Amino acid sequence: MKQRSIIRQLIYYGVAILLIVLAVSALTSRGTSAKKATYDDVIEAINNAGKEDATEADKIKSITLNAKNQLTIVFADTNKASLTYKFDDKTLNFFYKNLSTDVEELVKAGKIESYDLTPATEVPAWLSFLPMILIVIFMIVLWVISANQMSGKGGGKFNSFGRAKVKTPTQNGQKVLFRDVAGADEEKEELVEVVEFLKDPQKFTKLGARIPHGVLLVGPPGTGKTLLAKAVAGEAGVPFYSISGSDFVEMYVGVGASRVRDLFDTARKSPAAIIFIDEIDAVGRHRGAGLGGGHDEREQTLNQLLVEMDGFGSHDGIIVMAATNRPDILDPALLRPGRFDRQVTVNYPDIKGREAILQVHARNKPLEAGVDFHKIAQSTVGFTGADLANLLNEAALHAAKKGKSLIGMDDIEESYMKVLLGPQKKSRVRNDKDNKLVAYHEAGHAVVTYYCKHTDPVKHITIIPAGRTGGVTIRVPLEDQLGSTKGEMIDDIRISLGGRIAEELIMDDISTGASNDIQKATQVARNMVTRYGMSDRLGPILYGSEHTSDEVFLGRDFSSGKDYSEETAAAIDEEVRAIVEQAYADAKKLLQDHIDRLHFVAQYLLKHESMDGDQFAAAMKDDATVEELEAIAAQKAEASRLDNEKAAEAAKKAEENGGNDGNNPNGSAQAGNLDNALGGSGEKPDGPQNTAQ
Repeated sequence: MKQRSIIRQLIYYGVAILLIVLAVSALTSRGTSAKKATYDDVIEAINNAGKEDATEADKIKSITLNAKNQLTIVFADTNKASLTYKFDDKTLNFFYKNLSTDVEELVKAGKIESYDLTPATEVPAWLSFLPMILIVIFMIVLWVISANQMSGKGGGKFNSFGRAKVKTPTQNGQKVLFRDVAGADEEKEELVEVVEFLKDPQKFTKLGARIPHGVLLVGPPGTGKTLLAKAVAGEAGVPFYSISGSDFVEMYVGVGASRVRDLFDTARKSPAAIIFIDEIDAVGRHRGAGLGGGHDEREQTLNQLLVEMDGFGSHDGIIVMAATNRPDILDPALLRPGRFDRQVTVNYPDIKGREAILQVHARNKPLEAGVDFHKIAQSTVGFTGADLANLLNEAALHAAKKGKSLIGMDDIEESYMKVLLGPQKKSRVRNDKDNKLVAYHEAGHAVVTYYCKHTDPVKHITIIPAGRTGGVTIRVPLEDQLGSTKGEMIDDIRISLGGRIAEELIMDDISTGASNDIQKATQVARNMVTRYGMSDRLGPILYGSEHTSDEVFLGRDFSSGKDYSEETAAAIDEEVRAIVEQAYADAKKLLQDHIDRLHFVAQYLLKHESMDGDQFAAAMKDDATVEELEAIAAQKAEASRLDNEKAAEAAKKAEENGGNDGNNPNGSAQAGNLDNALGGSGEKPDGPQNTAQ
């Protein structure tokens, strides 16, 4: 079949070449509008031009003789056709002997404007065919290239367009192994079975077991799903074919399905292999969803993928792995047993996982002795492995800008604020009134936080603008939490309203800076009533669609209606108002009872702009002084300075001794991945919370 196609293509190219050659021949053979003449006509024309009474029509403009012994006479009258005559050897000699002198005399007399009777050097005959030869050669070369591409030998774009763009994973030129993955013990245990099956399938088959054909890695962005897939391939030692879900979808119809077929055909050539599809939601969404309906290119690609995954037959050595952070939008046919029949959830790391990840990423980073990974892990609840890697990288950049030799806790704290809020805008100028407003606003949040029983402690307060905020109060949990109690949610509402209440008490006015706080407080109160059943009046009932708060995406409704009456809606509004108003009253009483602490914290912020958690805890004592808080900051700065001086001296001695002491002074380096470490299990915990002006 392929041979017949090549012959057909050869015929097409041959016809095209013939047509081009004929066209070129017709163009090159096209002559002028000259009239073929006899020798007598030539003599008559020259004689007529030499007459005394020669008319304008008899005058000759030019006489030329070319290399082919062809004489051309062009008349001065443009309406009169020129004459051409081809000499032979006899007539040419006669012309030179009898007429050339006459022509020269007529030129001198002005009867002929110009003449050229010197024959040019004769051009070889084959040169006249050179343009046609070059065209034929060009067409042959073009045909050969096209034939090679169609037969799979050329490797050009035409041949590779429908092929899958697979990759082989390596990290720094080496395979990724499970030891490169930190803090993901449960996830690795799930995948060890896959590795053992690929290494020793008889261990399972003799007991009648069947390894899952598909493993779907599910989790938030940055938790290391792709890294786990690379580790499975590295441990198993089998061919690993990686491709992104978006690589299947092209603007040309049928390309995606063709690439799916090519990917699986390539994998079946090996007795065992792993196919990894990253971001499979790009091609595996619900079919027939959205405004465009079905039958699009993505749907065809998904159909082909479903067929390939369910048609392995005897190729049980092929395991398909995929990663997504949106399993809810995948087509149900993709998740049924026989396709992706096992899901491994890669969740946010817990505190132990974060500490292990930090130790991995701190490898080859010189740290001060005071750097406490456990304390950092406590402060980074909700951070993924990628977030923690970025945190330490930002800390290294911050230390380098300051000319330090070691990375200290202050650098990590600065980077923490930058990651959460964006870079600080210390150059922004505010008047005294705005500074006072922001200082008391943030102090109000902090003081209410201190006296609430069900909340997290304050980690940092600042009135320096950062990102879109004029100031911020950050709270961090002491331990990971999977949920919130009713008391904690009410305290969150009180804390959110604390800034507005402080403005009201001190400034005798309120500002728009509390808009975000009011939004948060209202949302928490509404969720307590409608989603969590925390209203005694309305009871433990869900009000509203299950997907009311979900993002709009293909496969879900673009709008959702209320499933309760207008009377119930009014009752919900009354409950939300009651919760917020009661929390407002509670927070206001707290600030009125401890107005002195509010003034003290605000005045310190006006003077120093920032306050860390240790300083705030000291400031809440009745006998606290500004000098005591300044001493805490000075003590930390001195410890950092001494550590950097020791590191500089050690580096200088190592340089003098010709050595290079690049060890981490903490001894915290562990073998691991520097690009994307993982963490433990559990739902996303409540991360650092902030109340911003």
